[in-house]
Amino acid sequence: MLLHRHRHRLLCCGGGVAIAPGRGAPFGGDGITDHRQSKNAATSARQLSWAQVEAMTRGFTSAVVGEGGFSTVYLARVAGSLAAVKVHRSSERLQRAFRQELDALLRVRHPHIVRLLAFCDQRDEGVLVLEFAPNGNLHDQLHGGESGKGGVMPWARRVAVALQVARALEYLHDRCEPQVVHGDVKSSNVLLDAAMGARLCDFGSARAGFSAAVHCPRPRPSALAVLGSPGYVDPHYLRSGVVTKKSDVYSYGVLLLELLTGTQAFCDGRLLTAAVAPKLRADPFDVQRLVDQRLGCQYNAAEAANVAALAAACVGDNPSLRPSMADVVRTLEQHGQKFRR
Repeated sequence: MLLHRHRHRLLCCGGGVAIAPGRGAPFGGDGITDHRQSKNAATSARQLSWAQVEAMTRGFTSAVVGEGGFSTVYLARVAGSLAAVKVHRSSERLQRAFRQELDALLRVRHPHIVRLLAFCDQRDEGVLVLEFAPNGNLHDQLHGGESGKGGVMPWARRVAVALQVARALEYLHDRCEPQVVHGDVKSSNVLLDAAMGARLCDFGSARAGFSAAVHCPRPRPSALAVLGSPGYVDPHYLRSGVVTKKSDVYSYGVLLLELLTGTQAFCDGRLLTAAVAPKLRADPFDVQRLVDQRLGCQYNAAEAANVAALAAACVGDNPSLRPSMADVVRTLEQHGQKFRR
């Protein structure tokens, strides 16, 4: 989980900039070794030497555009374009997280999932070179971070982003082989490319190789032991230690509520789900009490009501009653056709 440095407008680890294809395209002026793929890889990524990583980050002195307890993200130039170089911390546990993220990114290819351009695994500090997101992340765009100075995100863009993230998760859950559970769906892990399109990123918590569920160690009191982020974590996972696709569905439901209300998922010790639960339970509920007040009347009330109902279904307490991501995609397509992309 990255904590973004808000003094930089250019943020984090994904979206929007591609490199020139083909063998031998330059990284920081150096050649590239032959690319390597996992057995079932949907995309290829070039393998770099540590010297090439040092060259492209100018000895790790280039701008730091994202930093957290697990990794540091440097801004670099790849074949003349900006890219994000994510360097994982060195430890046995974080090496496992790096391997999980590398394996997932080698396997997937989707227009709304951040693309892996290159990697280096020669040392304990694993390195991922990713597409760069010139418009930062959804959290900052929604909640007024450095990259959100352009004003309130319009309703149409929110619906489009919701559908794009849903399609990315549907792809992971149903169309990957093996299937993938992301494990940390949240607004700061949704990057926005040059066209404000969504790119899901940060696969350090991803789980693959199962179709229904996997038992993880029961969470300990330490926050680092819990899969996911405060405000987005599935309560059923906290009770059972079982991660399923429906855990991602819950987190996605919180993201929908965030887009709808303009309120952070967790702020000042208060959960967004707890704050909106009474409004969602009202029959009938007043959608005007839920929609981000900054939008004024610049939104489609019927569409907002459908989004609210869908979010309520996603964050339901019983995982078996939550919709699948395929169901979510169909619902959004039916009720927001003019925003489909």
